[in-house]
Amino acid sequence: MTSDIPRTRPRGRIARASICPFAVACVLVLVAGSAGWVGAEESPIEFDQVSSMFEPVSVPAEKIHELAELVLAICAGIFVTVAGLLVYVVLRFRAKPGDEKREPPQVYGSNNLEAAWTIIPIIIVVVLFLATARTINEVERKEPMEGALEVTVVGHRWWWEFEYPEYGILTANELHIPVSTAEAPRPTFLWLESQDVVHSFWIPRLAGKTDVVPNRRNTLWIDTSVPGTYLGQCAEYCGTQHAHMLLRVYVHTPEEFEAWVKAQQAPDVIDPSVQEGRELFQRTACINCHTLDGTVADGTYGPTLSHLMSRKTIGAGAAENNEENLRKWVQNPAIFKPGVRMPDMKLTSEEVDQIVAYLTTLQ
Repeated sequence: MTSDIPRTRPRGRIARASICPFAVACVLVLVAGSAGWVGAEESPIEFDQVSSMFEPVSVPAEKIHELAELVLAICAGIFVTVAGLLVYVVLRFRAKPGDEKREPPQVYGSNNLEAAWTIIPIIIVVVLFLATARTINEVERKEPMEGALEVTVVGHRWWWEFEYPEYGILTANELHIPVSTAEAPRPTFLWLESQDVVHSFWIPRLAGKTDVVPNRRNTLWIDTSVPGTYLGQCAEYCGTQHAHMLLRVYVHTPEEFEAWVKAQQAPDVIDPSVQEGRELFQRTACINCHTLDGTVADGTYGPTLSHLMSRKTIGAGAAENNEENLRKWVQNPAIFKPGVRMPDMKLTSEEVDQIVAYLTTLQ
């Protein structure tokens, strides 16, 4: 009994599956990375710059970028070699009419070939190991460098706390640092801590990704001479609103940084026209979660509200910081961040207006 299914394919026909899915995935990842921060365009905030690890502006990020280029170049070479050999073999040794009646030559081993595919991968692994070890040694620091600005970073669900011990400043979600030039070097050294779960601190253009772990202090440093605004993100899934745990880094000139420091050190202006809102704020449960200089509010569960209106966003980047969004946030924070730990205080519209009017004076 013979089968009706042909044993060979017609001449010149190549399997449709010869396109490698891995190659397609690599291309998609590279395109997404070169285009910038994946998902940044979906953010409700229009950021000043696209945050791409392929456009480093700080010493640690540049070192990591150099290593990434080396790894990508080696992997691309391997892919081109393997894919090229695969295409050559498919075309050169494809089935031809009459092949079903004869057996192809049998090769049982080649010492030269076996030595090559053993030695070459070992060399590649050694090169990558040495390059990675050198980069880690250059990037990793356990102690602040001389003259560095020290900042303590605490990850919360789902926001960032920044403390400047040198200046007595406490703020949230927006990190302000000075430029560091050859004439006036002043890198920034970050102490990373977590209040609850594991987070990951990442500003792609400024430094590598570093885990923020409870009961442990990790470190990170930034050394850039390029002023600007840079987008960062928690890069370790930490719960419902992980995607809305953004952060902004403002790199200032020395003069701009000193001006920001003085503004943050100055007490919030007490406006008599919003006295009702100030008193109402101090009577609500807000004071149990937030800190606000000059009031009885001393909570540490939520971000400090001192100089609130000096920040561009609220909710760790969930929405632009303006009066309209602030009113929605006070009335029902879940509008912007479903699952956020700030509760709906069940305030009347008049009470919301009074508190928002007070908060908007906190410059």
